[in-house]
Amino acid sequence: MSPEAALSASLFLGIDIGTSGVRASIINSQGDELFNHRIELASPEINNSRIQQNPAIWKQSILNLIKELTDKVNIISSYKYIAALAIDGTSGTVLVCDEAGTPLAQALMYNDQSCSKEAAQIANIAPPDCGAHGASASLAKALHLLKQHPEAHYICHQADWVASTLTGQYGISDENNCLKLGYNSLEKSWPNWLNKLDINQAILPRVVKPGSAIASIQPGVANELGLPKDCQIVAGTTDSIAAFIATGANQVGDAVTSLGSTLVLKIISDRPVFAPEYGIYSHRLGKHWLAGGASNSGGRVLKQYFNQPQLDAMTTSLNPEISAGLNYYPLPTIGERFPRNNPHLEPKMAPRPDDDIVFFQAILEGIANIEAEGYQRLAELGAPAPRQVLTAGGGSRNPAWQKIREQTLNTPVRIADHTEASYGSALLARQGYINKENR
Repeated sequence: MSPEAALSASLFLGIDIGTSGVRASIINSQGDELFNHRIELASPEINNSRIQQNPAIWKQSILNLIKELTDKVNIISSYKYIAALAIDGTSGTVLVCDEAGTPLAQALMYNDQSCSKEAAQIANIAPPDCGAHGASASLAKALHLLKQHPEAHYICHQADWVASTLTGQYGISDENNCLKLGYNSLEKSWPNWLNKLDINQAILPRVVKPGSAIASIQPGVANELGLPKDCQIVAGTTDSIAAFIATGANQVGDAVTSLGSTLVLKIISDRPVFAPEYGIYSHRLGKHWLAGGASNSGGRVLKQYFNQPQLDAMTTSLNPEISAGLNYYPLPTIGERFPRNNPHLEPKMAPRPDDDIVFFQAILEGIANIEAEGYQRLAELGAPAPRQVLTAGGGSRNPAWQKIREQTLNTPVRIADHTEASYGSALLARQGYINKENR
């Protein structure tokens, strides 16, 4: 079979490990999503600021997910088969393992905030533009786990550990997950300042690009899951970057705004942007960089005043052509980091008009202004101006808000066709397969 025919007959599987569930997407060589499936995931254990989970839960959930998916769609045959798969996971979720890859303790989850002492230690050593600052970063959690288990042979992230259970090859991770572990994406190396933290660099992962083919699946695992023995396991990424990739943004100036409970902006840049005072650092993304920031504004502000049925009912009465003109800065509480770095910034939500529809529109206009200010801030720091803005999140379904944003940004705005992280990981799986075949 020719390489072109093999590609045409191939399918690609992407898996996203979320907080409450794991999701899979299967695409063909053209990028069409043919199947998707989701199963629930047991909740992490929460004890004050300590949030942890048994990694075996992830492994078993993914095995179950793949089995259910392949049984459900009955797609495995000699003519059309899953040629490669990639996995993304929550950024900052860390565990330590022995030489065989067996976890030595519970994994510390992405939102664990218990390692404040280690974070303070890092703050005294790491450069300010490093992505490893803060108690929620991978490095603080790794330091804590290594104090408890100095015999550890590997430091692993959620996505790469699960991938390693499929290949049997541990100690390999991707550039995006490793950023919060201290990896220097500019130099493509582990920095020397890590030695001051008494970390044996031998236990740090070997870092590869997301979308790099790592190894074939283990034959026994392939048989168990109904996958071909030559199925390639491809390096994944973090969940948020997989979701960005899913939108199809791939050119310098392509931006993605996520309109969820908070407002998250990301843009592809031809140069890295680091501004820790605004919570901005850059991930490598192919030949380019991905820079972004997150405002505290967003849908959570709307939910403080209206429930969803009210919002749905008022949306049809919005008039984007006539501005409410109230110049709000909507925040749920005091404090903002991006695009304004001011922990004392107070929400500006007055005066409140008697008409709820006008009030609703004024909030949407205020969030759109913050979005525009955010992209302007990124441009001031070295990123390009957006050439187009793709939209994800619940707010993307509001056509009036889209019109308001397009007028405010003076940039084409459209809803992304795909926003699921699992779809982005499937695209990485396809990329890894193609690159391997073209070597």
